[in-house]
Amino acid sequence: MIATKDNETISTSGILTQMSQLEHEQIVFCNDNATGLKSIIAIHNTVLGPALGGTRVWAYKSETDALRDVLRLSRGMTYKSAISGINLGGGKAVIIADPKTSKGEAFWRRYGKFVNSLGGKYITAEDVGTSPGDMVHIATETKFVAGKPSYLGGTGDPSPVTAYGVFLGIKASVKELTGSDDLTGKKVAVQGVGHVGMYLVEHLVKHGALVYVCDINQQNLKMVSDQFKVEVISPDAIYDTDAEIYAPCALGATINDGTLARLKCAIIAGAANNQLEDEVKHGQDLLDKGIIYAPDFLINAGGVINCYTEVIGVGRDMAVGLTENIYEKTLDIFKTAKAENITTQKAAMLLAQQRIDAISKLKAVL
Repeated sequence: MIATKDNETISTSGILTQMSQLEHEQIVFCNDNATGLKSIIAIHNTVLGPALGGTRVWAYKSETDALRDVLRLSRGMTYKSAISGINLGGGKAVIIADPKTSKGEAFWRRYGKFVNSLGGKYITAEDVGTSPGDMVHIATETKFVAGKPSYLGGTGDPSPVTAYGVFLGIKASVKELTGSDDLTGKKVAVQGVGHVGMYLVEHLVKHGALVYVCDINQQNLKMVSDQFKVEVISPDAIYDTDAEIYAPCALGATINDGTLARLKCAIIAGAANNQLEDEVKHGQDLLDKGIIYAPDFLINAGGVINCYTEVIGVGRDMAVGLTENIYEKTLDIFKTAKAENITTQKAAMLLAQQRIDAISKLKAVL
């Protein structure tokens, strides 16, 4: 479940009701029989700027699951951009399809036409199941796409910058726990070693951490174990690992009633979006258990920061520089949460919402 600003939870009622509960502006359903494209684009908030968010390809069990995911993800993008201080709103898209199956040029160009029809209100980018090559095809039909290769004027795959921000969030969390951000000898369980997880493992190993990894994709596991000294464990065993840090880097909602009873970690800090199945309940459960939680939309913001620098026409150096702010901002969130005796999730959301509200009032005056 996910909470609204008034701590109400999403119902399974009609689409417009769900949009109202989470304060979405627009949802676009896209279908093309010729290519087999079935997509949902959700625009949550455009107060700070156009809604930017990646396109996720996933074999959802139902259209209801796809809608629920895109609503949660697009809302998260609003807060991610807001807390990062960049001038973007929140949006996201999902495509209902097997991510392992090749889609082809026509598929992605048709999707690009749908994106273009929104006139810049939504800017797409990479996410789970998409690649820079897919962005190239999309860019044939629309200029409202980020994460393009450098030869098209883009900044390329945002995953390295995302991973760097998560790494800084982990370091800040360790400092909060121990007084030092030294990772030497710290045990980290990384759940998911795709694009972002792989780069995160590289940072962790380089700085002396002992890393455990799992993934449902055997090719990903082989790649990471061939390159780095890691211990591969089963996906289910990740929750029982005797590690100080749990880094979820796959899909969301892995922090729930079932996993919280098993986790032995002192810190949760990872790249996955919407890690808390229920923001209010599980955020409070983590606080009660004394587990330090680095809010996902705060520390995984490097990717959207990277896309933002592409949109405004500056290089990746600026993206890395802005991403480095995640370290101090994470420490500030910990300090605020402790001072006000609230969850870190709530502290981060309040900070993001304050910026959105302030700019909204400013625009109303102009």
